[in-house]
Amino acid sequence: MLRGFATLNLYASDFEAAKSWYAEVLGVPPYYEIPGAYAEFRIGDYQHELGLINSRYAPEGAADRPAGSIMYWHVDDLQAAFDRLLSLGAKEYQPITERGEGKGFVTASVVDPFGNILGIMRNPHYLEVLSGTQRV
Repeated sequence: MLRGFATLNLYASDFEAAKSWYAEVLGVPPYYEIPGAYAEFRIGDYQHELGLINSRYAPEGAADRPAGSIMYWHVDDLQAAFDRLLSLGAKEYQPITERGEGKGFVTASVVDPFGNILGIMRNPHYLEVLSGTQRV
């Protein structure tokens, strides 16, 4: 039923500031935009989509503080990515934490300046899929 990650959308009340912040974090401008309402970035090895939505379009009852699920993005250098996010104004949500007892899974997460949780991780499975050596 679920075939793959398509788009992750984040809400921001200061839409223009969020668009600028994510362009700085990602190193690319949005490839698609509806002025004042929506901006979408394509990033990473598989050109996954990260969308920013002006929070005035959020559904009624949407959280206005960090909540819910965490989407983790694979990074090659977890410490450097974590430090960079913090230097750009994100706040630590979860510290760098080893998962899976020495199996190479390490996670961390921050809250961006707009209240969204952004997860980063070192994920050996991601690298196996990318290299075509995924074990079944």
